[in-house]
Amino acid sequence: QVQLVESGGGLVQAGGSLRLSCAASRNVFSFNAMAWYRQAPGKEREWVASIPSGGITSYADSVKGRFTISTDNAKNTLYLQMNSLKPEDTAMYYCAARGPELRYKYWGQGTQVTVSS
Repeated sequence: QVQLVESGGGLVQAGGSLRLSCAASRNVFSFNAMAWYRQAPGKEREWVASIPSGGITSYADSVKGRFTISTDNAKNTLYLQMNSLKPEDTAMYYCAARGPELRYKYWGQGTQVTVSS
């Protein structure tokens, strides 16, 4: 059973930075892809960024140039470095992972990010 555990969320002022971590129960390189999603109150979950195994990272337009997704295979961890945070980035952030199927099968429990203006 794959487990993903997020951490690193918190309260930060606009313009500040946070780094989210997602610890996986197996080597992150074993997944075909990993991603970060977020869900704000009253809104649908939205994709933020993804990193395929050995591939090119991609980002939602709303975070491009401010967020960076990366992995540390030795630590079995996925990261999301978030800079220049805006109040509209406030949401519960989830990490996800998948095998060869297109749908993300494994999900963490989420970590809350709140950006004050």
